[in-house]
Amino acid sequence: MSEKITSVAVIGAGITGITTCAALQERGFDVTVFDRNRYAAMETSFANGGQLSASNAETWNRWATIFKGIKWMSQPGAPLLVNPKPSWHKYSWMAEFMAAIPKYRANTVETCRLAIEARKHLKRRAEASGFKFDLEERGILHVYRTKGEFDHAVKVNDMLAEGGLERRAVTPSEAHSIEPSFGKKFIRSMHGAFYTVSDFTGDIHAYARNLGKACAEAGADFRYGAKVDNLHHNGVGVMLQVTTKEGAEEEKFDAVVICAGVQSRDLAAQMGDRMNIYPVKGYSVTVQLDDKQSQDAAPWVSLLDDETKVVSARLGKNKLRIAGTAEFNGDNRDIRDDRIRPLNKWCEELFPDVSTEHSVPWAGLRPMMPDMMPRMGAGKKPGVFYNTGHGHLGWTLAAATAEIAAVSVLAQSRSNQ
Repeated sequence: MSEKITSVAVIGAGITGITTCAALQERGFDVTVFDRNRYAAMETSFANGGQLSASNAETWNRWATIFKGIKWMSQPGAPLLVNPKPSWHKYSWMAEFMAAIPKYRANTVETCRLAIEARKHLKRRAEASGFKFDLEERGILHVYRTKGEFDHAVKVNDMLAEGGLERRAVTPSEAHSIEPSFGKKFIRSMHGAFYTVSDFTGDIHAYARNLGKACAEAGADFRYGAKVDNLHHNGVGVMLQVTTKEGAEEEKFDAVVICAGVQSRDLAAQMGDRMNIYPVKGYSVTVQLDDKQSQDAAPWVSLLDDETKVVSARLGKNKLRIAGTAEFNGDNRDIRDDRIRPLNKWCEELFPDVSTEHSVPWAGLRPMMPDMMPRMGAGKKPGVFYNTGHGHLGWTLAAATAEIAAVSVLAQSRSNQ
């Protein structure tokens, strides 16, 4: 490929695909976005935990994670659950996960830096387009129930500080003053907490849908209900074989950016790139705060309970999102009752005056790389690029990684002139 890149296909209309579209448009590219769903953000970007959390940048590559995973294998409601059924993909991924343990600190620091960079782009685009997404700038409170976990958090804080984040330790009583909805029983069980004022929360689905509309108004072509089955590089461009309700068709683009979540692994293989993404299922419930008592009793400050690995985010007056758990069970989207129950129970125990009668369950597959780091930038073949593999931090990182991917496309285009 030696010609200037003009037309770019983006595969995937989740948060990474939509932000990538916006970043490419800003640099003058003609963008077409393909997604197999009828609307934007209908898979992993539909109902996540809602946190934009640089404070949650710590990667999972620790021996402690592995030991906990082994302990939890026999507990259906545990925060981490691994289906022991043999799978080459799963076990090769886990081997690479362990191989990345020496990079734990460096990757945590880099993730924190990316998360801080993403904030300004995320807010800038919402402000420029004039849309709302239930933004709550009240910080994130990480609570710890044991001295051991709190002591580990102190060490993590050093890494986050190196990445540029300010996060301060608070006592249980200070945590209660930050979020008064905590009951006395939970405050007594708390050893300590860390509070990150600069972190915030928002509705990922609303953001992606609204930014997608803004991109369309600016000229992007969105092809919903269009599944990209195959990619082919013909030397001067990338051919996409697409299936729609009208049938199969083929289109040529100067370049493609793969933002397809867990499907990115197969598409990358077609382009000669190895993208060892594993689908790690996460669950959430959206508690509808239909009565004034629930609205008054639900927390406004976003929470992360370290012991249960559960997070919460207030999405406007009438919704509380509660999310957590990681399940290694392949390409399985089933919503299991034994994984949902602990989320509702967490709410009922910590906030007993919040009614969970109308609680909507959801499950999505996080596209996770073994080293917990996203992949963005150029692939082996000219005109092939990636912005994928964000794991549990897609909402937190996407606005920054989209910029990196778009800059890569622009650099290659200029070098072709």
